[in-house]
Amino acid sequence: MAISRRMFIGRTAATIAGASLASGFGPNAFAQTTDTLRLAFAARGVRTIDPAKSIQGADEWAIIHIHDKLVEVPLGHFPGSVSEVQPSLATSWTMSPDAKTWTFQLRKGVKFHKGYGEFSAEDVKYTFDRLRNDKALGSNRVLFDNIADVKTDGPSTVVFTLSQPDPLFIMGPLSHYSSSIICRKALEEKGAAAFEKDPIGTGPYQLASIEADPSQGVKLTANKDYFGGAPVTPNIQVRYIADTTARTLALLSGDVHMIEGVRAPGWVPSIKQRNANLHFDVASPGSFFTISFNLTVKPFDNIKVRQAIAYLIDRDQLANAMAPVSQRTYGLNPPSFLGGFTKDTIPAAVRYDYDPKKAKQLLTEAGFPNGFSFNADTSQREDYSSVMLIIQEQLRIGGIDMKLNIKDHTAFHADQGKGTNTIFQRSAAYPPVPTQAIIEQLSAAAEVKPDGSGGPNFSHYGVAIPGIDDMLKKAMEEPNLDRRVKLIQEIETRFLTDMPLLPISDNGYLIVRAANVDLGYQLKSGYAHWRLTKAKIG
Repeated sequence: MAISRRMFIGRTAATIAGASLASGFGPNAFAQTTDTLRLAFAARGVRTIDPAKSIQGADEWAIIHIHDKLVEVPLGHFPGSVSEVQPSLATSWTMSPDAKTWTFQLRKGVKFHKGYGEFSAEDVKYTFDRLRNDKALGSNRVLFDNIADVKTDGPSTVVFTLSQPDPLFIMGPLSHYSSSIICRKALEEKGAAAFEKDPIGTGPYQLASIEADPSQGVKLTANKDYFGGAPVTPNIQVRYIADTTARTLALLSGDVHMIEGVRAPGWVPSIKQRNANLHFDVASPGSFFTISFNLTVKPFDNIKVRQAIAYLIDRDQLANAMAPVSQRTYGLNPPSFLGGFTKDTIPAAVRYDYDPKKAKQLLTEAGFPNGFSFNADTSQREDYSSVMLIIQEQLRIGGIDMKLNIKDHTAFHADQGKGTNTIFQRSAAYPPVPTQAIIEQLSAAAEVKPDGSGGPNFSHYGVAIPGIDDMLKKAMEEPNLDRRVKLIQEIETRFLTDMPLLPISDNGYLIVRAANVDLGYQLKSGYAHWRLTKAKIG
């Protein structure tokens, strides 16, 4: 159905009103049981908990607890350098001088869940061979294209050979949830389809069940033999409650302990009024929110149209509307990342400050003096729809009528993954590795495909028109980090000139937590999920 700003405001009012009904719940209303930590997310049900195939953030909370990676980021924050990366299934590693060979020594004696035997180098090789070669895995595959070969040297040593040097290899691809190590025996025994709903890992929790009622979601139980020590709380339940009012009421009534917050105008202040004792955990920079123009659809094949839209979108207004979780961005990488552009460092020609007059001039030159109209899909989730509704109003100033069609969030992602939209929204978290978002969203290798086997380059940049692939190859071949960062800034300047994609903002990932739940550490930054092995219900 079509969505309007009036409808959205009505929904937001209903959410706040619904929360008001629950405002009578005091601190003692929270669930008294302390053996199960219940989380609720804005989705309608499980898609997959196969780490290689997941594209839904809610599922990742189960994935990261069932599985381990070779390395981990520190609890509560992204590493500031490779020296801060933490051992996990790998206990140590070395990098060759040319940054193209990485050798990992593996932890011995680690057992897979449910009697599937001991973890070994063969499972690591199997995991990454699958990630690199199975095109059916979809959007995350491009992260591993730089891996030329994976070899074992006995049961406890794995050697990665890269096509191009990568001094940040352990901070980038290896820290992503999709690089979670899977059990070869289990996948081959169960088959790919069954493994998606019954995965076997080595992590601190193991799958107990996927409930028939989608809202009840996934139940996990502690792995008491976990090499890192048994989790503090014996069980985790990952629930799926798409409706914001229902999810908010579940928290305020004590039915759940943590919920995915709403990154939409006014939501945080309204919930603080309902219960001042709640904790608001924000992982910054969080999700990179971008819009990509489908270069294969008119009039977005016209550079002047794309640039005009960039001048019509007031990104400062968008960031202010989404406070306190949102920050304006200038390039694809945020200011806090290596080489990330700031207001003062970005070249003026590609800063795209709000300028309706300039936009109308470009539209006239493009043959649209009176603007144009087009259809676009958006998700029902407020962090998607609220941004697009504001953009819809901003575009009207230039005579552009964007007709929005709202979809279920899961269906929206599935359709976007097949390239069906005109202006694509993406909200994705990345580690502080400046090439990673560029590879995923702008390289030709990540081009979206109609069968869903491609990546999240929704614009078809580098295929429909020349892109930045040669520049990216040069940057990826540069082992010196400072020189690499300079080359990446040149890439950002180039794509901002071509405008296949407009960075909008970085929206810190928000979890609202009950007053009686202690994470066991302070959250500062990180992915849009974090481990709860130290969490305790008071």
